[in-house]
Amino acid sequence: MAIKQLTVFVENRQGALVEITDLFASYGVDMRALSIADTQDFGILRVIVNDTAEALRILHSKGYLVQATDVIAVKISDAPGKLSAALHALNVAGINVEYLYAFLARTQRHAYVVLRVADNTAASSVLEEAGFHMVSEDDIKKL
Repeated sequence: MAIKQLTVFVENRQGALVEITDLFASYGVDMRALSIADTQDFGILRVIVNDTAEALRILHSKGYLVQATDVIAVKISDAPGKLSAALHALNVAGINVEYLYAFLARTQRHAYVVLRVADNTAASSVLEEAGFHMVSEDDIKKL
């Protein structure tokens, strides 16, 4: 079960990130998860939002280089070893995790993790078989 992640190339300069967050705020787009990695000249912002189509429209209209990518998100009990258990299940199934980052959520019993893998369907099946709940686009809108 894949969800959409936006990848935005952001100039590495003061104020560049706040311009994007201000855009989202002014159009009512709510960020659910985000990660940013930087190089000397630019950053790569990965973000999950409540309204992917609107965020894409806004970013394109402002000239940002943005791409939508399918990723998966998994709900994990907030206890020691639970993330390791999910990663172990994927490893045993031969599924490589390219990157992951945490999810912003309003719960104290669970953590939410976004994972980028080559085969979302296979990874989702492995995690579900291991007892984990996959996060859907509808779940994201409710968080």
